[in-house]
Amino acid sequence: MIIDENLLLENGAAYEDYTAKETIYHIGDTPHYYFQIIRGTVELNNYHEDGKEFTLNILSEGQSIGESLLFGDKTYPMNAVAKTDCRLLKLSKSNFLQLLRDNQETVFDLFRHLSDRLFYKYVMLFNNSAVDPASKIRSLMDYYKESSPVTKQFGYHIPLTRQQIANLTGLRVETVIRAVKKMEQENMVQIRERQIYY
Repeated sequence: MIIDENLLLENGAAYEDYTAKETIYHIGDTPHYYFQIIRGTVELNNYHEDGKEFTLNILSEGQSIGESLLFGDKTYPMNAVAKTDCRLLKLSKSNFLQLLRDNQETVFDLFRHLSDRLFYKYVMLFNNSAVDPASKIRSLMDYYKESSPVTKQFGYHIPLTRQQIANLTGLRVETVIRAVKKMEQENMVQIRERQIYY
């Protein structure tokens, strides 16, 4: 958890439940709340002019959604959509900012989290400019695995579908399928029951 659940509740947060595919906020909405995922998975996305979805990030339990935008005056540049049934803690912007004023350790926890997010953005921005699809996919897998305690080769289950990998890397799903098969042949990943292990 980025911010302790009890601390959020003590500062006025409330639980909100969302069903799969329900939108939490839309592009252009004004950020008024801090959201922290208690259970489930949330996708941050937007759409190209041709209607193709582009996934910016996939977040899960313990992570927060759009928190950096609470420090400025911009609207959301992306949608937040529940990918599974979700339970979130929702705290008003004013209470969130007061919580940070009163809890220095929480500020540093949030800074560490924001630093990790920026690292992910820089890595993905650089690697999405690569020509080789396997390089893009491997970079994404490296990021996810490095965020877990698992270090053993083929010990980490990639928690993404091939479509989600495609959306996160800007590749077509067919390209991801071919590249993952090639990565398996080159002993970079293992496929077990259609799941990818890295």
